[in-house]
Amino acid sequence: MNTKSHEYNKLKLKIMSKKIILLSLSTILVSALAFGQAKKPTIMVVPSDQWCISNGYVMEFDNQGTKVKIPDYKKAFQENSEINTVISAINGMMAERDFPLKNMESAIKTLESEAAENNMLTSKSGSGLSESPVDALKRVAKADIIMQLSWTVNTTGPKKSITFNLQGLDAYTDKQIATAVGTGAPSFSAETAVLLQEAVTAHIDNFNATLMKHFEDMFANGREIIIRIKKFDSWSEDLESEFDGKELSEIIEEWMTANTVKGRFNTSDATENMMLFEQVRIPLYNDAGKAIDARGFTKGLQTFLKNPPYSITNKLMMKGLGQAVIVLGEK
Repeated sequence: MNTKSHEYNKLKLKIMSKKIILLSLSTILVSALAFGQAKKPTIMVVPSDQWCISNGYVMEFDNQGTKVKIPDYKKAFQENSEINTVISAINGMMAERDFPLKNMESAIKTLESEAAENNMLTSKSGSGLSESPVDALKRVAKADIIMQLSWTVNTTGPKKSITFNLQGLDAYTDKQIATAVGTGAPSFSAETAVLLQEAVTAHIDNFNATLMKHFEDMFANGREIIIRIKKFDSWSEDLESEFDGKELSEIIEEWMTANTVKGRFNTSDATENMMLFEQVRIPLYNDAGKAIDARGFTKGLQTFLKNPPYSITNKLMMKGLGQAVIVLGEK
């Protein structure tokens, strides 16, 4: 090999090495950008049930004949001057960490402005599914995570401290996924919000890391919801009726297998009159990047049953973000 040829090959290898290095750096940069822009769960901070009950902000809800006490958030916002500043303090800490936020007070106003919406959704024949005001609020806010907050101000001489309890709940299942409890150092500050920020600061990043771990699991394995199938008494068919040689219950299970994430769901109960699907894993987002809730997912099953060859008239009803009911036989 002559000298010129040898030098040419060395130059060629050098250029190729630089290209490989540049390509590797580009890949790392793109991955880093993608990770930095990864979606985070949408948060709504609310006062805890315990805090509302302890402070007298409670209302009674008629749940199909049973009286249930639930937090009266509207009354709390109207009568307690601290609640806005305390929630704003936590909102600010989450916003600094790039978590999308839903404002609770705004969600309450949106819910109230929906004049056509009732707490009881009924069919034309009078059958229905009750939805509590808290479920309705979650459905309107469409947050992924509810952060329940309770706090107590402690006084020792001229100094004050705050004891807090912060719980992260999956808005679709009400399962607790993260918690932080603590008491801040005594301070001369009289501002509850300032005391709270000081107390929470040591815990917030670990708390958020747990939230993200749960959210990443949902990305990989789907969001968890519950779906119920029922029938109106007026419908002459039932879930054991056959269509093209298959029982309707089997047809519905096949649709669930084909449309859930990794075919994951649990048929918890099934009779000729009802089916209960729990731990139903649905995608977080559709192809357009829009968040999918129980209604959006179950709408697909509703349409599937409504269209030929089944042509089953049915009604879709909701309870919060994470529970849907299809009632067969009527609208």
